[in-house]
Amino acid sequence: MIVKEEFLSKLRTFFSLNLYEVKIWTALLSRGVSTAGELSDIANVPRSRSYDVLESLEKKGFVIMKFDKPIKYLAVPPAEVIGRVKKAMHADAERKIKRLEELKGTEVLGELKSLYSQGIELVEPSELSGSLRGRHNLYNHMDMLMKNAEKSITMLTTTQGLLRKIEGLKPTLERIKKKGVNIRIAAPITKECKDALKEMANIADIRHSDSKARFCIIDGKQLMFMVLDDKDVHPTYDVGIWVNTPFFASALESMFDETWKNMKPAGEMLKK
Repeated sequence: MIVKEEFLSKLRTFFSLNLYEVKIWTALLSRGVSTAGELSDIANVPRSRSYDVLESLEKKGFVIMKFDKPIKYLAVPPAEVIGRVKKAMHADAERKIKRLEELKGTEVLGELKSLYSQGIELVEPSELSGSLRGRHNLYNHMDMLMKNAEKSITMLTTTQGLLRKIEGLKPTLERIKKKGVNIRIAAPITKECKDALKEMANIADIRHSDSKARFCIIDGKQLMFMVLDDKDVHPTYDVGIWVNTPFFASALESMFDETWKNMKPAGEMLKK
């Protein structure tokens, strides 16, 4: 049986299986019912490993063991497998979330915070900088910076960037707005933004800008800027730079202030 490596790779990703597991599983799907020895030959998996692999697949709900001599294995319909995997993943995620929630009130978290506090005291403010890769990591870090904002947040982004920030960062922006943090966002405003802007009406001051840049300034001290145009890069390869630089961040914010005065409110742009 010949199965493309690309197909096997996709199965490994979707179902969280190792290489031997996807080989044995696809071999069994092609046969319907088979013995461990037969599957080992078809899938080109060492016979000594095929029994362990089938036992693992049985526990995960991919196969059923038949009490024959020799023992045979029956493939579970793929649609049923998807349902079982979803259920198992959901249960596993809930267990992990519960453990993390329980961690909040333990000594373990206290010790971790203590270690971080001791370590951060040894770091010079100028060394608080770094490069982040992947849009998920960029937004996680931006979210962390925003949670610690005390006075202001200034952002310049793209149309799609604005929509992503509203979708992913709105809960954090709502919380810090209640703390009195001034939030300003500049981006190219299009009709595509109409519904999202309604959600942000009482949270941020949003204005139209044709400038092509992506950055966020926190309290005029910390700066995070993306080095690539989001139209030209896959989210996985998006790159951002974070620096703790009051000198440069405040200077950039001052320049932003001058252009902000001439920017039209988002509401006016949508009336056109």
